[in-house]
Amino acid sequence: QVQLVESGGGLVQAGGSLRLSCAASGRSFATYGMGWFRQAPGKEREFVATINWNGGSTSYADSVKGRFTISRDSAKNTMYLQMNMLKPEDTAVYYCATAKDYGLARRIYQYSYWGQGTQVTVSS
Repeated sequence: QVQLVESGGGLVQAGGSLRLSCAASGRSFATYGMGWFRQAPGKEREFVATINWNGGSTSYADSVKGRFTISRDSAKNTMYLQMNMLKPEDTAVYYCATAKDYGLARRIYQYSYWGQGTQVTVSS
């Protein structure tokens, strides 16, 4: 059974940092792209960042570019999101997901498996 588990969320002041982790189990995702999405209360789920199968390519939403860094450790079947210079508008539930193929993926329909999410709250 495939399972994605996010961790590392929490409450942080504006300007602070958090590092999210996404641990995959049940199969290897070493040959698949992966990504992070987030959903704030009353809003649709939105793309945050994506990474290709070998970590050689990444893409970010404009709102997080320069502040967030996505990475992966395929040997550990784990993906990360380093979030720096956090803003109150970054407050959301953050979800990790595995793509349907090896490349970058910015759309929800391009993903096959999803985690349950981890809450990130940034206070002003």
